[in-house]
Amino acid sequence: MPELPEVETVVQGLRPFLEGQRLDRLLLRRPDLRFPFPQGLSQRVTGKQIANVERRAKYGLIRMENDAPLSLLFHLGMSGRMVCEEQPNEDFEKHDHVVFETAKGQVRFNDPRRFGFLDLIEGEDDTNRFLAPLGVEPLSADFDVACLRAALKGKKSPIKASLLNQKLIAGLGNIYVCEALYEAGVRPTRESGSLKPREVERLTGTIKSVLERAIAAGGSSLRDYKQVSGELGYFQHAWAVYGREDEDCRTCSRPIQRIVQSNRSSFFCAACQR
Repeated sequence: MPELPEVETVVQGLRPFLEGQRLDRLLLRRPDLRFPFPQGLSQRVTGKQIANVERRAKYGLIRMENDAPLSLLFHLGMSGRMVCEEQPNEDFEKHDHVVFETAKGQVRFNDPRRFGFLDLIEGEDDTNRFLAPLGVEPLSADFDVACLRAALKGKKSPIKASLLNQKLIAGLGNIYVCEALYEAGVRPTRESGSLKPREVERLTGTIKSVLERAIAAGGSSLRDYKQVSGELGYFQHAWAVYGREDEDCRTCSRPIQRIVQSNRSSFFCAACQR
């Protein structure tokens, strides 16, 4: 499933096609994806001017210019991707389920597994069931050492679980948590509240650094993910631990280990992470 860097890369790719454009058509080629589309969705947004495209956690937000706040929220699910076509046409692929059309061309929401979805937010983000529970953005100024220290204080849950808790920190996923913990030298099984001040400080920095480097690399292409240009992301080539079970640690040459935590694989170096 695309994580924060992949969604941010998609959002950045959509901006030239959508921002400042009138949404001339929203074509829904089926009645639902993971969930049914909001009733009358096409009619409610067609003709609106698109103000900007943003990301919140693992969601994309297409903001409309309107007297009252109006936004289209999208989630890419397991296999969803946005495909940009500069020359609008009706030669759709089988899984092009939603088509946004402006004077700049078409953006097609292609999703073979149909785990993605669209939602309409009429009002502020905190009125939306998907966005309201979310915690702090890890790339925002609000996420600092004091913020992470407060989020972890007194918690007995493993640090991996705490970092994946979207109510604490929004948008972190399995790949980048594994990488950030490795760079911080913290084992994923450590009790959250046991981290020392210097470890919290290091971890705050590595979370930001790993995410920023992944975005610069276009995200990680694992299974279905592609950028809106059709190019693959290439941060997977820089993974230090994720997906590298039994391979040599790039720091100490000992084998990378894999364990399962809450039905998710955790990769780490037992020598470098304590």
